[in-house]
Amino acid sequence: MAEPTDTLTLALWQCAYAADTAGALLQLDAIAAEAQAQGADLLLCPEMSLTGYGIGPAKVRALAEPPNGPLAQAVGQIAQRHGLTIVYGYPERNGNQQPFNSVQTMAPDGRALAHYRKTHLYGHTDRTQFSAGDLPPAVFNWRGWRLGLLICYDVEFPETMRLLALQGADAALVPTANMLAFDEVPQLLVPARACENRMYVAYANACGEESGLVYGGLSTLASPRGDVLTRGGRGADLLFGALQRSVREETGLASQLQNRRVDLYAGLMARP
Repeated sequence: MAEPTDTLTLALWQCAYAADTAGALLQLDAIAAEAQAQGADLLLCPEMSLTGYGIGPAKVRALAEPPNGPLAQAVGQIAQRHGLTIVYGYPERNGNQQPFNSVQTMAPDGRALAHYRKTHLYGHTDRTQFSAGDLPPAVFNWRGWRLGLLICYDVEFPETMRLLALQGADAALVPTANMLAFDEVPQLLVPARACENRMYVAYANACGEESGLVYGGLSTLASPRGDVLTRGGRGADLLFGALQRSVREETGLASQLQNRRVDLYAGLMARP
């Protein structure tokens, strides 16, 4: 088991999608080598990073595979080769239904640490290509840190982040394919989600254009105080930032979680 650490260095990969999965794996291998050389412990990739996001229902189905499929094995080998934890997105096979939009975490020894299916589908592209995930987000332990997984639109719901916070998460890792028209998400919501839950939020976005979709970049790492520790521009980039135990513990003392009035919140279960 990996030793606990007081500092966990993240690399956020902001990239344009490759033309095919072979190209995506070559890009991932190269960027993993760069991330490791610059001291990263964990590499966070964009949503659907191995296949592309806006590729259409037929192609999503054709490329979908189980969590232990060839893509997972290839990413596990890359993680082992570079001694790096990798969080990547891919389409997960779902029987006769549309695949899930999934994310998986591979450890430096090549084993799967955690898996999550996107639960909140946004717009026509999401709803025609994917099925919604059927389980709430959960946390996993890595090097003494409790980490949670969300995907893109999920982070825009306060409830998903609060579920992670209530499980003691230190950070949320969020692969995304956010479009140019929605800059308020990285600029406003990501820091707010971090601050209101007193945890780190790492948001790795795509960039460039794909099938008429223009991705906005602005990948962001926000601290439990809501400070922006690093933010990308519009183009391809590899960003670095550190999670620090001292900051997490200090801000945890100011958390509102212990003062919640759960007896008043039954109305949150109602649909508008």
